[in-house]
Amino acid sequence: MSKAAELAKMGEVLTNSQIGGRRNLLYNSKFEVAQRGTSFSGGTSALYGLDRWHIANGSSFDFNVTVSQSTTVPSGQGFKHSLKVEADVADTPTGSENGTIQQKLEAQDVQQLMYGTSDAKTLTLSFWVRSNKTGTYCVQFMTNQGNSTVGNRYVHVKEYTINSADTWEKKTMVLTGHTAQAFDGNDNSDGLRVTWHLVTGADDKTATADTWTQSPSFLTTSNQVNFMDSADNEWYLCGCQLEVGTATPFEHRSFGEELGLCQRYFETGTTYDIAVANGESDHQVWYRTTKRANATLALDNETGVTNHSTHYSRTGGFSLNGSAGAGGYTNYFYTWTADSEL
Repeated sequence: MSKAAELAKMGEVLTNSQIGGRRNLLYNSKFEVAQRGTSFSGGTSALYGLDRWHIANGSSFDFNVTVSQSTTVPSGQGFKHSLKVEADVADTPTGSENGTIQQKLEAQDVQQLMYGTSDAKTLTLSFWVRSNKTGTYCVQFMTNQGNSTVGNRYVHVKEYTINSADTWEKKTMVLTGHTAQAFDGNDNSDGLRVTWHLVTGADDKTATADTWTQSPSFLTTSNQVNFMDSADNEWYLCGCQLEVGTATPFEHRSFGEELGLCQRYFETGTTYDIAVANGESDHQVWYRTTKRANATLALDNETGVTNHSTHYSRTGGFSLNGSAGAGGYTNYFYTWTADSEL
């Protein structure tokens, strides 16, 4: 074997042994980071639950489910948590109503896929899934959803089947590169979404599996089950990995690294300071991680200072101004959240 061949083989071995650098394009795939909490109620409006995971609905469907961090995991895989969805009521979506779990990726983070060229790269999605509701489900890949030009948005639908009730099953699906349309921008906008469908109305069960289609909509095939046909139904997701090329062993990132990646999109903290009595306080907070965009701020549990207003909010931090009461120097604190999700 030549030296070049030896080096190529070594690189392959290192990659397959998880020493070859980051491969997983998804965030918080072990569902360990939970800055917002560990249990969330779906409804007629979309919301974020466990970090980076979006509980999304279509056409204001009342996605009446509880989404939580669970300790039910596939054995022997090194996972401690999964995402659990419980149907709270029995319901049947109509028209273009949908209920999904999804993750959105920035356009600048998927430029490497070279979509819109003849060299568009193949992706492989692998994940563990479990439910008492067996049958065919769909995963939808959606490009350029953050762009206002509808004609630039494409979807690709893949089917998978839960064969045995209440049994962890690993699914792997290969997504061919999209040669017809590039990602619109090399920026922090919404470039690629991966969506796990649980319920879909009849008007959106029109997709043909395994092909790219021009559309801005939630779509599944006609085979998609109705997960919410019983209030007893449960669905679990664990160990999700989206990578270029063929499937490799799951990339176990440290909790600290995963937390830092998630804090680009959401961060929470508590700030303490001292304010002069009968005067104003002016306080700056620097984020642990630079945000994707200027964050939406929320304050809570304010003690010692009132009437806070934001002087400025940037991707690196924010400044607050408030009024202190009488009686010398005043110790004050407040908790805050900074939301910069897609």
